[in-house]
Amino acid sequence: MDGSCSVKIPDYISPIVGYRVWRWGAAGLESLNREPWLPGRPLAAGCRAAARGPVVSRVEAAHDAHEAPHSDCTCGVYATQNIEHLRNTRYWQYGIHGEVYLWGTVVEHERGCRAQYAYPKSLFLPPDTLLFTLAGIQSRLKTLTAYRIGVFVADPKGNIPLWANDSGYDCAGLDYLIEMSNEYYERRRQERTLKKGDRVALLARGIAVVEQIDHKQVHVLLRNTHALRVPRSHVIWDQQNMRWECELVSEKA
Repeated sequence: MDGSCSVKIPDYISPIVGYRVWRWGAAGLESLNREPWLPGRPLAAGCRAAARGPVVSRVEAAHDAHEAPHSDCTCGVYATQNIEHLRNTRYWQYGIHGEVYLWGTVVEHERGCRAQYAYPKSLFLPPDTLLFTLAGIQSRLKTLTAYRIGVFVADPKGNIPLWANDSGYDCAGLDYLIEMSNEYYERRRQERTLKKGDRVALLARGIAVVEQIDHKQVHVLLRNTHALRVPRSHVIWDQQNMRWECELVSEKA
């Protein structure tokens, strides 16, 4: 087996490698149906047909009594055969993607398969899954490094190594995170810096446009007709509404 994986796959088994999507939450990885994937433990498939309700026919009785995956059922751990097919499915948008080890009983289909056992082999994180502060990134990544597998950033210009089981964090990946975090803070700074052309909600009066700013006052134009001046200290950024607001309106400019 691959030395980058911490889970114990029997030595006499050569696992299949497939591709799939996971949800990435505070507790780690989940299937799209909320089935948790635990670090260091293979996910064992099970058939949930018996939990659907009372058996109403012999066909259902036979269906309920089997181990997953079964050729006449839909149970098992799903994966596609190649990354291109995974990209062409709508599931791509629902989480992070990666390679997955599959072994035990495997039922093959035209574009994928269903397996009895599975464990992640490597993970690829779209940049938009990392759009939070550097401290937040580090906290979230701990849930992935616990799987002891390769983690990459799926940048459009090429996959960037972020973490490896045998060497820890990669310099290229850390540099990427630092740069992304700096860009994040710069965007936040720009959002909270009042500029000419910004819109300001003058509460109970309407939306005005900033015409000029000095150290003490902001000159705004309300409804393209009313030129007003407001104290600079009264114009505040409302994080909940994501806009500039001002309660007090001063004299005309």
